[in-house]
Amino acid sequence: MNLELLDDIMSDHDYKTSGIIAMLQDIQKNARYLPQSELRILAERLGLPASRIYSLATFYKGFSLKPRGKHLVNVCLGTACHVKGGGLIMDKFLRDLGTEPGDITRDGKFTIEPVRCVGCCGLAPVVVINEDFYGKMTQSKTPRILKKYQ
Repeated sequence: MNLELLDDIMSDHDYKTSGIIAMLQDIQKNARYLPQSELRILAERLGLPASRIYSLATFYKGFSLKPRGKHLVNVCLGTACHVKGGGLIMDKFLRDLGTEPGDITRDGKFTIEPVRCVGCCGLAPVVVINEDFYGKMTQSKTPRILKKYQ
C-alpha cells in the first residue's frame, strides 16, 4: 500500500480517532491484511501510541496482521455447523487447496480460516468466501465453488 492511499483513507475519515476501526477496515480491504508499517504511520499521523492501534487490530478477529490470499474462505464451525459437518467441509477445503488453516495457498489466491458463527444457523453448514455465503454445504460442492474464484 502506498502512502497516498493511506492518506486518502485517513482523509475519508477526517483524520479523527473515532474513525480508527473504519480506517483499519479500509486498510485491510486494500492490502488484505494490516501491514505493520501502515499501522505505525496511522498511529503517528493520528497522534496516538502505536499500542492503541495494535490493541484494536489484535482485539477484533476480523483483522489480520498476517497477509491473506486474494480470497478469504471462512468455514463456520459454530455449534449448528459443527453438528452438520462443518469440520468435514473445512478438511475438504484444506485438502483441495493443499494448505493449512490461516496460511496462503501457493498461488496466493486463498486463505482458509475457521470461524465460530456467521449467524446463519438455519443454513448450516455455512461457508463464506469474501462476502458470498454458501449454505447447506457438502464436501461435493467445494470444487465447484472454488472454481468460481480461480
